[in-house]
Amino acid sequence: MEEGHAQPAVSGRVYRAPTPPGALASQTWTMALPTRLLSNAVALAYGLALAGCAGVPADELLGSTAIVAELPYERGALVEAARFSAGHPGGAPPGAWNRFVVSPFRTKSEYRLVESGPGVVLEGRADGSASGFYRRIRIDPVRHPVLEWRWRVLQPPAHTDPRVPSHDDSPARVIVAFHGDIARLDIGERFALSLYKALTGERMPYAIIMYTWSGDAPVGTITPNLSTGKIQTIVVERGGIGKWQELRRNVLEDYRRAFGEEPWDIVAVGVMTDASNTREKALAQYGDISFRREERRPTGIEAALPNPTPGP
Repeated sequence: MEEGHAQPAVSGRVYRAPTPPGALASQTWTMALPTRLLSNAVALAYGLALAGCAGVPADELLGSTAIVAELPYERGALVEAARFSAGHPGGAPPGAWNRFVVSPFRTKSEYRLVESGPGVVLEGRADGSASGFYRRIRIDPVRHPVLEWRWRVLQPPAHTDPRVPSHDDSPARVIVAFHGDIARLDIGERFALSLYKALTGERMPYAIIMYTWSGDAPVGTITPNLSTGKIQTIVVERGGIGKWQELRRNVLEDYRRAFGEEPWDIVAVGVMTDASNTREKALAQYGDISFRREERRPTGIEAALPNPTPGP
């Protein structure tokens, strides 16, 4: 995620600050390290984060800063952010895709290209695990506000609901990360950025929207991450299992609704299949992900005019 904005450092559910110091550790870590050592590690991370918050230049807290500086805007009427269909089963997806860490205390989900009904797709598999898969990209959300994708949920945890911390898992999430004005972040949000970097060595973007499948929360639910309001989950599908679903969102409108401000550049796009809170299994497949310009609809007098007759 260190690469840039959206790094999805994104994380689908990006990192959550530990509640009781030892409670964040996964079963694997708990078995491998003494509880006291875990507690000391978390306490040290807190200290490092506090020190970092005071000594690190503000812009260096954001992974999205480098992306905006390095990448040009994507052009054209259609921006293909993820072309899994152009890959080969068992191979790497076209473009530079990377794993992003949710927490060093959690095991990682697996992602691979597989052959499915509509062709080659990306499959995400979680077994009590949580991590995401993303690529850096720079898109103007004003120019390309319409996000389109397909996914198919094959195995969800029994109960998933982003409003309930113990059920805040999902077999399918599409993640969009944004750059933004660091001056708008309060001390708590800056601390969350510093803590994430101290624990993972990576940097988060300014803001993240996670479009999520949920078993229990109604479509349209918008809820913030426990650690920071700069990560917002929007439920876009509830309960559909086994069938491919085509989804379409206006990220410009969603960002305004979720954050109450205008978005800056999109800096990363990713997916996330996770089951770390429920400690269950999750399986989903993702089709291609694209951004396009919003179709202009005629209004007023334009709408009342007859369509022009084609010439000879």
